Amino acid sequence: MKIFDSHCHLDDKSYDNDLDEVIRRAHAAEVCAMMQVGIDLDTSQKGVSIAHRFDNVYASVGLHPHDAKSGNEEKIAAFGALAEDKRVKAWGEIGLDFNRMYSPQSDQEYWFVRQIEASEAAGLPMIFHERDSEGRFLQLLKPHWGPHRQGVVHCFSGTDDELDAYLSMGLCIGITGILTVKTRGETLRRMVRRIPVEQLLVETDAPYLTPTPERNKFRRNEPAFVRTVLFKLAEIRQVSAEEMASATWTNTCRLFHIPGE
Repeated sequence: MKIFDSHCHLDDKSYDNDLDEVIRRAHAAEVCAMMQVGIDLDTSQKGVSIAHRFDNVYASVGLHPHDAKSGNEEKIAAFGALAEDKRVKAWGEIGLDFNRMYSPQSDQEYWFVRQIEASEAAGLPMIFHERDSEGRFLQLLKPHWGPHRQGVVHCFSGTDDELDAYLSMGLCIGITGILTVKTRGETLRRMVRRIPVEQLLVETDAPYLTPTPERNKFRRNEPAFVRTVLFKLAEIRQVSAEEMASATWTNTCRLFHIPGE
């Protein structure tokens, strides 16, 4: 069985002292590939370096909505230069977050749209972050969307109507350890039953969102724990873990244009 953790943050300082062991534990858990996701220029640069250290790690570049207030054209150009690296397979995570509002709405919206444009110029699929935007995310994305565009809504936590819109646009849906949490994951467990299998991805968002039961034992999430998400997803959809692993592996490689997998 081969599992792909489609979204993790191996650049996080919590991995600075044991990243090799983290990767080894992932391999032992049959997590054979990982997407290291950038959230600003520093983490994007570090992520590309990590992807060059490990054959099974790929990287994305981009500016997270939390950091949109620091956006400028020099950073967009720097992301574009990084995007030429063969280990970079996506642009993100980008989007809108109106829950915490670490950056003003106007900054979030401007740099979201600017990065949609930049990702198209770079020929990269997108990794999206959306939280509590009340439809604004879709309003900004749809005018720039077309059959040639690809992306994933990472850590999906939206409404039924939003899910329907994402699916109709051909977007993939990233499922995290929230799926395994008794109360918080109840709505998600209902909704994942109706996502077409070819649009499903599994992810950790490590070091965040540790699944149950690991969250009762470990303070830090890591890619090995995506196995728990996969098994729970397979259980809910009443298929074997092997079948779900094969489907999500294929979906992730297709989305990120990873050849030979």
